[in-house]
Amino acid sequence: MADTAHVFHCAGTPLVGVLSHPPAAAETALLVIVGGPQYRIGSHRQFVQLARSVAAAGHAVLRFDVRGMGDSGGAMRPFEALGDDIGAAIDFLFATLPGLKGVVLWGLCDGASAALMYCHERRDARVAGLCLLNPWVRSAQTLARTQVKHYYLQRLTQPGFWRKLLSGGVAWGALSGLLANLRAARGGDGSRAGGGSNAAAAQLPFQQQMAAAWRDPLRPILLLLSGEDYTAKEFVEAIRSDPAWSGAFDRPGLERHTLAGADHTFSDPAAKRAVERLTSDWLHALDNARSGIAREATTA
Repeated sequence: MADTAHVFHCAGTPLVGVLSHPPAAAETALLVIVGGPQYRIGSHRQFVQLARSVAAAGHAVLRFDVRGMGDSGGAMRPFEALGDDIGAAIDFLFATLPGLKGVVLWGLCDGASAALMYCHERRDARVAGLCLLNPWVRSAQTLARTQVKHYYLQRLTQPGFWRKLLSGGVAWGALSGLLANLRAARGGDGSRAGGGSNAAAAQLPFQQQMAAAWRDPLRPILLLLSGEDYTAKEFVEAIRSDPAWSGAFDRPGLERHTLAGADHTFSDPAAKRAVERLTSDWLHALDNARSGIAREATTA
């Protein structure tokens, strides 16, 4: 496995990426999409370690800075507006790797959201699949429902909460917060807490764009959820309550894993290794399935 640094361009702006690749790469490469600003140290060292682990297992991996972040040029843009950057990175991979047949988009949080939105916007046949970790679907309603279910209802079962309440302590604030979230959870205005550009606001809400891409049966999905993460819990809440996501967990081609005890960035060493293993295994299975389909078509 080797890492090589590269500069490619998106609408005339230089983007900097690092390509991790084995001597003989498989026909499917992995593209790591980062949503918001990230460090290259600490928990976010995971992108470096993921790329090297997956490359050592046989698949080329590109991680890159979108415009306005890291070493790339241009102005920073929200995750809803990364389509051109993702497309430029896919172009670079196909121009650089002989024999490449498909690219899998790998994203954490709003990186996962950007991956789904790219598929919805571009219908890019070069995208062979999606690896999505704790997708970001924030809305006022899902946030309120998640807080009620996973925070406030747990507080109500704690004796200390009631002692503070009866003694006039700070528990009154928690109780008023519960009532406010119950009102928000019942709301039906579809207001969104996620930011975005004016162009994105004129389209479908980003959550509905994600849901539309999710329903495409041609692209298999690997979904990894953290057991101790509110973003993951909010995604599950959206699946259960938003009609746009109806039946999402039953879609063909979905492989889903929940990593018990994992935080949002899978920063625990055991969780990080599990993500690397699950990603590599899923990519190998995807390659085998694609090869089998190609053999059947040739035989027919």
